[in-house]
Amino acid sequence: MARAGLSAPRLVAAAAEMADEVGLDNVSVSALARRFGVKDASLYSHVRNLQDLRTRLALHAGGELIDRIAAAVAGRAGKEALTAFAGAYREYALEHPGRYAATQLPIDQALIADSPALRRTAEITYGMLRAYGLGEPDLTDAVRLLRSTFHGYCVLEGAGGFGAERDVRASWDKAVDALHIALTHWPRERGDAD
Repeated sequence: MARAGLSAPRLVAAAAEMADEVGLDNVSVSALARRFGVKDASLYSHVRNLQDLRTRLALHAGGELIDRIAAAVAGRAGKEALTAFAGAYREYALEHPGRYAATQLPIDQALIADSPALRRTAEITYGMLRAYGLGEPDLTDAVRLLRSTFHGYCVLEGAGGFGAERDVRASWDKAVDALHIALTHWPRERGDAD
């Protein structure tokens, strides 16, 4: 019988808090059990194993991130939407470093297809980029550019990796401006309509 008060959503929420406090790599079934004052076995009726817990955490954090981005970009297009998207992404990554790290975990493709949050992420991201007149395969290339730029910047900033006196936010704003210029003047695949 499951211990009263424990549930998969409650465990995932606690794991999210723990990830932000001590880092994603330190989240384990044992550590989570200690947080609840129970034995590890008490958690296994709610999560199968550490991989299941981390997958649930990744989906949870991905949902939180896209909710924040969706609220930021609502009613915006072009550079205004890109700036709002980028700002919401950065804020989440810096405010929730452990949860953000969970959003970068690989997830089984079947689970991605079944996840409303992850489908919504694709819809919002691709929708924003369509305002730049991009179609496939350029959309996929642009998503990869944005993701790698945002992720790299946030990881470096979160680790204190920018030592120059230049304000980190000012550099971020310039990077977003440069992305807007790149998206506006995107090099089209040969044969694509202009």
